[in-house]
Amino acid sequence: MRHSLAAIPAAFLSGLAVAALADDAHTIIQNGRAFHPVEVTINHGETLDFSNQDEFIHQIYVDTPGFNYDSAEQPPGETFHIAFPDAGTFSVRCHIHPKMLLTVHVK
Repeated sequence: MRHSLAAIPAAFLSGLAVAALADDAHTIIQNGRAFHPVEVTINHGETLDFSNQDEFIHQIYVDTPGFNYDSAEQPPGETFHIAFPDAGTFSVRCHIHPKMLLTVHVK
């Protein structure tokens, strides 16, 4: 018996996409006005992908001695990348939702 993807509910497919992204150690999901995961460790020079799976606009910033970053507004469904050039611990926040916090440890 053949099955069509059209028969699979969109909500289920959407959930699979979010689950697949969450399994990637270098992808940060923005959902529910929060970062998922809330803490990550990467190697020096690696990039984190920020995927806005929320229904809200986000605007990401890092304000740490030696590294500052301020993104443009990130609409729902958009992904952007931040490279961390130096080792250290960095707090990543959202200008629009100040309670959002991601701690990035760079080895």
